[in-house]
Amino acid sequence: MDRALVFVYGTLKRDFPNYGLIEDLIRSGDASFVAAARTAARLPLVVGPWGVPFLLPIPGSGQRVSGEIFAVSARGLTRIDDLEGTRRGHYERLPVAVIPSSGGGDEDDVAEAVEAEAYYAHRSYAAELWRRIGERGFEAYSEKEARGYVKRKDRPQDTTFLDHIRIFVSFPPQN
Repeated sequence: MDRALVFVYGTLKRDFPNYGLIEDLIRSGDASFVAAARTAARLPLVVGPWGVPFLLPIPGSGQRVSGEIFAVSARGLTRIDDLEGTRRGHYERLPVAVIPSSGGGDEDDVAEAVEAEAYYAHRSYAAELWRRIGERGFEAYSEKEARGYVKRKDRPQDTTFLDHIRIFVSFPPQN
């Protein structure tokens, strides 16, 4: 069975708010954990409105981002695409080179990079989001950042996700 490697860096990681979806996919045989990993290149990881994490498609900025790799079936990808709003312009699933961790500390710096896919902030707002955040990113979406996360069902329903992004990026950059 063909599986895509998917690098998750935010709420889909183990023990984070949307990991329940990955657990469902594992139970149905549509996903399996592969390894902890870091991006091979520096990329910005930021937190936007509602504590939502975004990987930005701006190579060379930010840091090498920590996350996890899962092998996911086509059916599983469809479910993750739905969560990430790929058809609504929220995120884009794009290639990313990641270095799996062997679990031995800095050994991952000598491991071979593998090609995976990650959910990046949509290019229609990514650069504005990076500017709004003050061009500062995180190495990892941690429990601290996740404390501010608000699930979709708990956000105001009279405004779209993209409207929230537009409002957020319209404010001056953070210092």
